[in-house]
Amino acid sequence: MSCQKKILFLFGTRPEALKLAPVIRAFQDEIKLEVRICVTAQHRELLDQALLSFRIKSDFDLNLMLPDQSLPGLISRIVAAAGEVLDRERPDLVIVQGDTASALGGALAASLCKIPIAHVEAGLRSFRRGSPFPEEINRVLISRLADLHFAPSESAAENLRREGITGGIFVVGNPIVDSLKNVLRDLKGREDEPRRAELQAWAGGRRIVLLTLHRRESFGDAMTNICRAIREIAMGAEDMEFFFPVHPNGRVRDTIREQLSDIKNVRLLDPLAYEDFVWLLSRATLVISDSGGVLEEAVTMGVPILVVREITERVDAIRAGHAQIAGVSVAQIVAEARTLLQTLTNSNPLRRTLRETFGDGKTSARIVMRTKEFLCGGSGAAVAKVTPQFTQ
Repeated sequence: MSCQKKILFLFGTRPEALKLAPVIRAFQDEIKLEVRICVTAQHRELLDQALLSFRIKSDFDLNLMLPDQSLPGLISRIVAAAGEVLDRERPDLVIVQGDTASALGGALAASLCKIPIAHVEAGLRSFRRGSPFPEEINRVLISRLADLHFAPSESAAENLRREGITGGIFVVGNPIVDSLKNVLRDLKGREDEPRRAELQAWAGGRRIVLLTLHRRESFGDAMTNICRAIREIAMGAEDMEFFFPVHPNGRVRDTIREQLSDIKNVRLLDPLAYEDFVWLLSRATLVISDSGGVLEEAVTMGVPILVVREITERVDAIRAGHAQIAGVSVAQIVAEARTLLQTLTNSNPLRRTLRETFGDGKTSARIVMRTKEFLCGGSGAAVAKVTPQFTQ
């Protein structure tokens, strides 16, 4: 199918970069498609780390991050700055991912410039406006603006249909599985990289618990409770090593350090490069996290995960029994973690068959094919062949 079109990716955070990296690469491999990349740098340090890991070079860097930035201020700056880029470039399609301020601001700017929008990871819903906040609001609004809805699962697609969206919905899987497969392939035979050797030396053969926290909804009492639970779990499990890459947000960092810096088997780390994070995840006995992306990664790699939230939009993992919601109560988190740790043993997911709960590693190809069909027309028969029905 001959198709001379311009595609512009717009994103601003590390999770967006991780999930869009294989999609960007798949579009760049299409010689008839012109690809442009615009980053908002909503999270400067973490975004740059991800761009370096995946060797992505932006064409437009809006550099919008400010200290203690407010959500209204950030979104307004994204809409204005992205709008200027879109007016100059006039792409045929803008692609956004997920539910960040960058995704919403980019979708609003494209809509106001009358440019079609594709939304990757469309249809996730918690059905609670404040959980996660503001992500639930962002993704619902993006769905009202998008022309193409690339849903990660049939349940996400059904959420969109229930909201009255009848066209442009395609179940393609989640591109994080594409990224994971690429990274896991590259990790084989590279055990002695300096950072990984250091992590392995710290673990010293002990079982590993991997921890992450970052959600805005967890700020305050909830994050304090989660950290107190981790403290209690770690103090009762001195034969295990707890690795905690700490998010650079000041409110997150300060709470974690206050609660956990004096626990000898809890290692508070600077954010890890993605390949090092995946390497550490591959060796974890248990993950405790409030992150949707980490949930997807852990489930795909077969690592048990406790979700320290009251609810998750990744319902497929919960229904399949691959993840467990632990809430934000100290007592509940401690009880459920201890129960799991009594029954779990170390095994290496690098040697396992990856689960296909969130995809089979071919999401990027499906997105390219559906996009070409949307922009260029042509037979949908070839595209239909790759539309998945994922099994648990």
